[in-house]
Amino acid sequence: MTRMKTILNSYKEKEKEQDIVNYPPHYTQGDVECIDAIKAATKHLTGIEAFCVGNVYKYLWRCELKNGDEDVDKAEWYFKKFKSERKLRKNQDK
Repeated sequence: MTRMKTILNSYKEKEKEQDIVNYPPHYTQGDVECIDAIKAATKHLTGIEAFCVGNVYKYLWRCELKNGDEDVDKAEWYFKKFKSERKLRKNQDK
């Protein structure tokens, strides 16, 4: 049974490595996938604010493995948009 588990786990890992849609390497750091970090980081946000923060994480997460400075610039754009939207919401809540 243990040998069978080892074989199955090895097969699953190889399958994961080849599955660029579900397991893109630029969205996995160690044992953590970017989508899981985004889910945790945006738990208390909604709408455009959650979207912007999610994109900040996404672009910073992958920048060293994909598009470098271009991804950093995109993250900065989304961060500025988040700040703007947050400020608007705070002013509307007054």
